[in-house]
Amino acid sequence: MYLLIIFLPILTSIITGFFGNFLTKKGTTRLASSFIILTCILSYIVFYEVCFCSSSCYITLSPWIVAGSFKLYWDFIFDSLTATMLVVVLTISSVVHVYSISYMGHDPHINRFMSYLSLFTFFMIVLVTANNYIQMFVGWEGVGLCSYLLINFWYTRIQANKAAIKAMLVNRVGDINIIFAIVTIFYLFKSVDYSTVFALAYNFVNSTINIFNFDINILNLICIFLFIGAVGKSAQVGLHVWLPDAMEGPTPVSALIHAATMVTAGIFVICRSSFIFEFAPVALAVVTIIGAVTTFYAASIGLVQNDLKKVIAYSTCSQLGYMVFACGISGYNISMYHLANHAFFKALLFLSAGAVIHSMNDEQDMRKMGGLLKVLPFTYTMFLIGSFALLGLPFLSGYYSKDFILELSFATYTIPGHFAYILGTMSAFFTAFYSVRLLILTFITKTNAYKQVILKAKDAPALIAIPLFILAIFSIFVGYNFKDMAVGLGSDFWGNALYLSYSNNYLMDAEFLPFIIKIFPIIFAGLGVILAAYIYNYLTKYLNTLVKNNLFINLYTFLNKKWFVDKLYSEVIYQKVLFLSYNPLYAVFDKGIFNVLGPRVLNNILEKLSINTAEMQSGFFYHYALIFLISITLLIIISSLEFFNIFIILFVIFFFIFK
Repeated sequence: MYLLIIFLPILTSIITGFFGNFLTKKGTTRLASSFIILTCILSYIVFYEVCFCSSSCYITLSPWIVAGSFKLYWDFIFDSLTATMLVVVLTISSVVHVYSISYMGHDPHINRFMSYLSLFTFFMIVLVTANNYIQMFVGWEGVGLCSYLLINFWYTRIQANKAAIKAMLVNRVGDINIIFAIVTIFYLFKSVDYSTVFALAYNFVNSTINIFNFDINILNLICIFLFIGAVGKSAQVGLHVWLPDAMEGPTPVSALIHAATMVTAGIFVICRSSFIFEFAPVALAVVTIIGAVTTFYAASIGLVQNDLKKVIAYSTCSQLGYMVFACGISGYNISMYHLANHAFFKALLFLSAGAVIHSMNDEQDMRKMGGLLKVLPFTYTMFLIGSFALLGLPFLSGYYSKDFILELSFATYTIPGHFAYILGTMSAFFTAFYSVRLLILTFITKTNAYKQVILKAKDAPALIAIPLFILAIFSIFVGYNFKDMAVGLGSDFWGNALYLSYSNNYLMDAEFLPFIIKIFPIIFAGLGVILAAYIYNYLTKYLNTLVKNNLFINLYTFLNKKWFVDKLYSEVIYQKVLFLSYNPLYAVFDKGIFNVLGPRVLNNILEKLSINTAEMQSGFFYHYALIFLISITLLIIISSLEFFNIFIILFVIFFFIFK
């Protein structure tokens, strides 16, 4: 059963990819969806056995790398962390597969699309089930490769090409740091197995490594490398630029990448490595600050976006910031809890957005929508549930996890923790504002769409409605039902999968915070809802006058240009690197020095050699006999000499020939 979970998706990918034309579109989509749903059902059985019955499973298949004393096996681990991730990944993957049957039904290359989706799922499963860092890296790279294939699925689009290449290159920065982390782990622990590394981590708390005459704590260094890898994959500030552009792919791809798979990989690796992070206080502080800044940064940009999918994409980036800084304050269990909640309501939002775009003839600009409440009532209901869960409305999934993260950040009573609390609370206001803005502009305001488009718009068909309904159920009930089990005091749900040192345990402090501190995020979210509703319902006519205000123009431009981060990258990094690569490197070295010293020199030598050889052809027999005798003599001498002496003799000969 455990191995079926791993290998069924890759089998599905091979069948649909290579034999899809023989199975027809209908057969391919049904086969792929059936196999993934079967895998999903098996993951729920594993979840029950591992998490409720405390029966973790370890599987060793075969040796992989054997080099002297170093032995690496194909190892798979099924503990509570893996089981939770499997449920999340495979649930989202299943609904996306079913959703794609209808959404991508018109596409002639749906067989290839289904193959890519299944391959994506397989590599994500490899990542979460791996029992060592190198095997994890195989899944990590596979997920990156599949993201490129899926974002660039419509490869005739220039923007899709650009977005896919951008995602690949930005993620390479993080991947290189993951390699550095693995090399450093092997250097320190002489192993890359999770069990060995985690068991020995405490013994190296004070170990340092000298780099450029600086003594650096080696556990902090490992954690920083791992975190930079997570920054690339989980789109934290600095390496976030690929995430909004990834919207060029089909909407099911957006749901899969942004909800449960690729972007959560970084969070998973941090949580899996909690046994190391707990002994690296500097790294934890960095994680907290970067996560908090990302939360605020992405939420502020989401305020001014007009593309339906990009608003949701920036909200993903913001929510990932919450998960990251939750890890920074040692709330790994809460981070995983929010990851699971977020996966369901974010997938719901993306797939609902896809239903809207599908019905609006592929229009994504919210300003060209409006009035869809009467036309798409079911889709609106699903969108409403997802948006309310996102902004943290009480009793929906997002409320339990997000508010608890903020409470825990304040309860640390540290500067990074309070910094995260302030930015997280402000981000809650922004999240509520852009969520309500999205709902009003898309569904409630007077329509700005063409009459013909509105008349043809139809609500979600069955194969789209069923996945939306399933995700809505999860978005409503998962948060409340699993709160005590996942983050409750005294719960042993995570077992030995996560580690939390006693000095970093703030759960009890968070329970007894002042009421005003606990209620602040809800108040700010409520203010965001009220303000957005009031502005876009009653003050729209005054927005034209506000546009003429210089302060508003400058602020809007600043947010719309994404804090000029892309401009900074373009002018400071891209252009400088391109200039450096052309002028000094290509023009001087490739076209200059290497060309002169390489091909030209070789050509001159060969030309001189041919001329000298031709001159030796006198036609007299005794000349040839003399050359033959000299050659035999040299051969006997050279065969009796060492390499260095041979080199000198040959140099002298060539000197006299070509002088």
